[in-house]
Amino acid sequence: MADIALSLLVLAALLLVVGALYLLRRGGARRQAILMLVLAAVMAANVALWAVPDEAGRSLVDDGQAGPEPAAR
Repeated sequence: MADIALSLLVLAALLLVVGALYLLRRGGARRQAILMLVLAAVMAANVALWAVPDEAGRSLVDDGQAGPEPAAR
C-alpha cells in the first residue's frame, strides 16, 4: 500500500512541475506557479525520507510494511 502512495506522490510532484513550468512560460499566475514548485519539492523530500535507505539498508517503507514491533516484556 505504501508503494502505491509513494508512486502517486511522485506522479503528482511531476505533474505539479509540468503545470508550474507551463504557467511560467505562459506568463500568468507567477505566484501560483512558484507555490506549485515549492509543493513539488516538499512532496519529493517526503518521498526521499520514506524511500531512501539508511546506513543499515532499511527504509521507513520497509519498517512500515513489517508492522509494529512486539512489545518488550
